[in-house]
This record gives sequence, C-alpha cells and structure tokens, in this order.
Amino acid sequence: MDRFKNRADMGLWKLRLSMLGTLSLLIGLSTLFFALILQMLGITNLTSAPGIAMLVVLVVFFNLLQWLMAPYMIDSMYRVREADRRSYAKIYNMVERLCRRMKLKMPKVMVADLPIPNAFAYGSPITGSRIAVTTGLLRELEDEEVEAVIGHELGHLKHRDVQVMMFASVLPAIFYLLGYSLMWSSWLGGRDRESAGALVLVGFLSLIIYWFLSLFVLQLSRLREYYADRESAVNVDDGARKLSEALAKIVHSTSRVRMAARGAQGISAFKALFIEDPDKASSNVLMLSRAGMSDQALVKSILNRKVTWADRIAELFSTHPNIVRRLKALQELQAWKS
Repeated sequence: MDRFKNRADMGLWKLRLSMLGTLSLLIGLSTLFFALILQMLGITNLTSAPGIAMLVVLVVFFNLLQWLMAPYMIDSMYRVREADRRSYAKIYNMVERLCRRMKLKMPKVMVADLPIPNAFAYGSPITGSRIAVTTGLLRELEDEEVEAVIGHELGHLKHRDVQVMMFASVLPAIFYLLGYSLMWSSWLGGRDRESAGALVLVGFLSLIIYWFLSLFVLQLSRLREYYADRESAVNVDDGARKLSEALAKIVHSTSRVRMAARGAQGISAFKALFIEDPDKASSNVLMLSRAGMSDQALVKSILNRKVTWADRIAELFSTHPNIVRRLKALQELQAWKS
C-alpha cells in the first residue's frame, strides 16, 4: 500500500507540473499576444485606449457573473434537486466518508433527472460547493462504482477546478471579443479603406489567437480529469478498478441512451463539468452488446480498441481525455497497487 501511495503521489506531482506548465504557457502567450495586438493598433498602454480596457473589464465581469449564476442555470437545465437524506442515505454516506478521507468540507448532494449516467461537481460563493449524480448513473452503476465516481468529483472540488477553468477561459475570451469588436468597428466606424482593412486584419488575427489559446484551455481541462481520476484511485478502496468499470459503463450506456432517448438531447451546454463527455461517447466506444459480459470484460473490450491518429486529433478539441487512454492510466495505477 505504501509503494502504491508513493507511485501515485509521483504521478500526481507529474500531473501538477503539467498543469502548472500548461497554465503558465497560457498566461505567458496571452500576455505576449495581447501586447502584440496593442502594438499593431499603435496603443502604448491601456490608459490611452479606454475602449479596450473596458472590453477586458467586461470579459472578466461576465465570466465572474457566469460563475456566480451558473449553479442556478445548471439546476434548471438539468432538472437538479437536492437529494433527500433518507432516500439517498447511501450516497450521503459515501460523500461523508470520502470527504473525511480527503479533508474536504461536505458539499450539497444533488440529483439530476437525466437519463444518461453521469456526475458533476459545481458551485459558487453564493451557492456553495455541490456534487450531483444523475438518475441514469444510479440506475446503471453498482454502489462501489458510484463511490468511485463521487471520489472523482470530490477531487474536482479539492483542486478547485471550477475556479481554475473559469480563470483559464477568461484569457481566450478577451481575444474573441476583441476580434469581433475590431471587425465591427471597421465596418461601422466610417473609416477609410486602408485603416478599416488594418482593423479587419488585426480582428481576424485576434480570432486566430482565441482559437489557438482555446487548445491550451482544453488541454488543461483534460489534465484535470486525469488529476481527479487519480484522487479517486488513491482515496477510494480499489478505486482504480472501480472507476475503470464505472467509466466503461458510463461511456457504453451514454452512447446507447443518446441514440435512443430524445430526453438526452440538449445536455451538452455544461459538458465540461461531466465526468465523461456525452457527445464523445458514441465515437469513444464501439456499440457492443453487453449480454453476458462482465464489467471487467467491458473494460478490456474498450482497452483493446486502437487509438488512431484521428482519435488523437479529435482529443485535442475535447474537454475530456480519450476513454482508451484514460482507462490505460487507471490500469497503471491498479498495477502499481497490486
């Protein structure tokens, strides 16, 4: 057990360094590109360009407002309600036990009326921390697998992932709004053709920068999923195996439900919060018949799938890691423990 702890801790430190490097690169490139855009516009400092300074303030303000109000939007969109303690005693016991182990304050326990099996952690200073499981998750997964999923979501709360990702997403958003503002200014500002063309060029460049920086935000999101997976593996008894089985069943069931249920439509607005991206489920795993197939057999059937270059490219544009690569990382943790 001590050897597993040491190896797992080393893996966690590597992930922390990767996340810190990605975030540092995102901040550094954003600063560099912003200085470049200002220079192209002939602006020496923001005090001489109140319009751009106001734009930056607006981006930060609206992102903060979205963070504060998002829990209410999520509750409404996903039909989330606070779980009754008597009806969901098992879930409360799991959360309380893991919170003590992870030294976390007890979050509110919520249930989302969604057919897909999934879970998410969210919250704000107004609402406090929350962890939600879907009715589909409680229907499809065994209790031990639900516990592993809860361990993952508590890992997100422990690492303050909602706050980190909110901060990271502000940086590309500045260039997005700046790009469109410059283009509209060139079309509506009554400028001569040469100056209008220059503004369009700088605006287009800002949108390219936005797209480029968004790739770093997505990479940071994927790293934080691996990070939360490891927290579950370390803090839940036999967590690597349980979470592997949970993820395999989530992906398999989601691909089936999304093809069959109209109620599964329109769930992707906050998909970055989910333990697994519902939009990628059908492409991440082949539609397999589970008749007579054990949970471990399902995990192995997914692990046997080859990760192609197309899969690797698609992963660059995803908030979540490729399921095969994710399960392999958990298999490594399980091998260390054994």
